[in-house]
Formats: sequence, C-alpha cells, structure tokens
Amino acid sequence: MKKLLLVALTVCGFQAAQAQVTLQNVQDSISTNTTWTNNKQYLLKGLVYVTSGATLTIDSGVIIKGDKNTKGTLIIERGAKIIAKGTATAPIVFTSNQPAGARAYGDWGGIIICGSAPTNWTAGQAQVEGGPRSFYGGTNPNDNSGTLQYVRIEFPGVAFSPGNEVNGLSLCGVGAATTINNIQVSFCGDDSYEWFGGNVNAKYLVAYRGWDDDFDTDFGYRGNVQFGLSIRNENLSDAAGDSNCFESDNDAQGSVAQPLTAPIFSNFTIIGAKANGTVSLPIGEKFEKAFRLRRNTATSVFNSIVTGFEKGVSIEGVPVEDNLAGDTMRFHSNILSNFNTGTVCYTTTPGFMNSYFSQHNNDSLSTLV
Repeated sequence: MKKLLLVALTVCGFQAAQAQVTLQNVQDSISTNTTWTNNKQYLLKGLVYVTSGATLTIDSGVIIKGDKNTKGTLIIERGAKIIAKGTATAPIVFTSNQPAGARAYGDWGGIIICGSAPTNWTAGQAQVEGGPRSFYGGTNPNDNSGTLQYVRIEFPGVAFSPGNEVNGLSLCGVGAATTINNIQVSFCGDDSYEWFGGNVNAKYLVAYRGWDDDFDTDFGYRGNVQFGLSIRNENLSDAAGDSNCFESDNDAQGSVAQPLTAPIFSNFTIIGAKANGTVSLPIGEKFEKAFRLRRNTATSVFNSIVTGFEKGVSIEGVPVEDNLAGDTMRFHSNILSNFNTGTVCYTTTPGFMNSYFSQHNNDSLSTLV
C-alpha cells in the first residue's frame, strides 16, 4: 500500500521545470520513425496516427498537449509502436492546451493503442470506438505495441458523438509483449482506462477524479492488472447510475463469444465519492457500483480495499453467477466499507452473492479504520 501511494504521489505531484521550449504542431499521420525530445512541446491537432511500421519515441519529461478545438488524439495503429519511457522524476505528460487554471475534463481526446492480440469479435477485428479509422484485433496474444511508463494523461476523454467517446487510455487488442506501468489518468471526460480485448498486463495505474468508469473491460480482455488506485470526486459523474469504478462485459450482448472477458485485478485501493462515509453525494444515484460485473463477464478481483461507493459488488445476470460459482471468475480476499446497509452485494438470484462473499474471505465493514 505504501509503495502504491508513493508511486501515485510521485506521478501526480511532479511539475517539470523547463526552460523556454518550442511548441511544435503535430497532425495527420506519422509514417516514419520519429522522436519527440524534451527541448520542445508538442500539440496534437485532430486525429494523429502513428501508422504501421513506424515507431514514435517520446523522451522522458516531454509535455504533449491536446488541442481542444480539433479534439486532438494520439492513435497508435496496428503494427506501429510507441516507446514512451518517462521516469519517476521526469514523467511524460499529456495534457490540455488550455491555459493552466482553465483546463477541464474532456478538453482533448486521449491515447488509443491498437494491437493484433485476440478479441471476441466475430470478425476477429473491429474499428476503435470514438471515430478514428483504425482497426484492432488479430491472432497474436504476444503482440508488441511498445512501452508506456511513467506517463500522466490529464483532461482527456472527449465525445465525438453521443455514445462514441475516446477514453483517457484505450488499449485495443493490445498484446502481452507491450509494457504498461506507472500511468495516471486525471480528470477524464469518459472512462479513465478501457481494455477492448487483448492480453496486455499492467501495473501501478491511477485513476483520479474521472467522469465515467475508472476501469472498463470488454470484448475478451484477459490480462493481469496489479496495484491500482482510484479516487473519485462527489461533483464529477456521468449520467445517473452510470459512473462505476469497475465495469465489465463479455460483449455488448452478453454472449458466450470466446475468449471470455476474464482479466485479473489485484491489490487495488478504491476511494469512492463518499470517501470515509462522511461526504454527502448529490441527489440521485450518480456513482452506482464499485464493481459492476455483467453481460457474461468473468472478471476476477483479489486483495483489494474499497470505501465510499453507493453500492459494492453487483453480479448482474445468471451467466455471471455461473462463472463465479464455476470458478471461471473469483472475488476473493477483498474489504468493502462505508456502504449503506444492504448495498454491499447485489445479484440476480437473491442471497447468492451474500453467501459467496463471506465464503471467499471477503469482509464488509461499516467503517474502515
């Protein structure tokens, strides 16, 4: 826990001190190997694609801004790579191009990485959510889209049209040879992180004051994610009942398509909008559930601490219950606190989750001390 918080504070609190730098506009496609250096700042204008065969390398300490007017977005296409290796003292920062103090959630698009790892789409591939032209998915579970580490992503998450949004960090069919660690997404206008299939693993993820879900998984994602921190704000939420910490589906129809969405999340600290239980939320059920597991997902959660959401774990639908009862998924050794009486567990079959919850070393406390 101490290590996670130190990482979060390091990534969140660092403010680079730089000499005067040149602002370079970036737009359209990057089709050759390119390096962004820390003697410049870069402005993403519109949809910026790194195309197949090209590698974008970003030096530590570089600041990249997303243009608000054109909804600047960075897309790493299948067959391309991003090598963005920040450090604890010199993270790479993606932020809004609005003046400091005037920046807000959804000022720009975000980062989308597309790979060739398996998904459960019938066609084996799909076009990314949010409007870009790029496709993702394939047959290589060990596909390598590069490295993203010590990266801060601020004020992203823009809607190109209703229900068609770009998340803070979208990992689409990304393979296990890709490295994702020490990432913070702050003030995101949609989901902070979303995995669309793929097998990529990740460590040390921070979701800070997001608008919609913190961690969203679907379309056959099967990676391992360890050490995460989510902190919500009572005044930032999506439509009533739509803002969860975890939201997971096998697919939009809840089908039996293979591979099942079956990631493993472990060692997470989740601080909901109610925090220690003393914060009063706006009228209406804005934040809903810490874990919304539905539509035949098989997402597993271990060794995590949750406090201050409106509801705890929601197992939605008999197929998800069957996955839990059949050991396809697990919810084990977790502590949930500061929920209203009777709201820790929700399930389709009355009593199912309450019985499972206590039998698998989970605990529910009225207060967390």
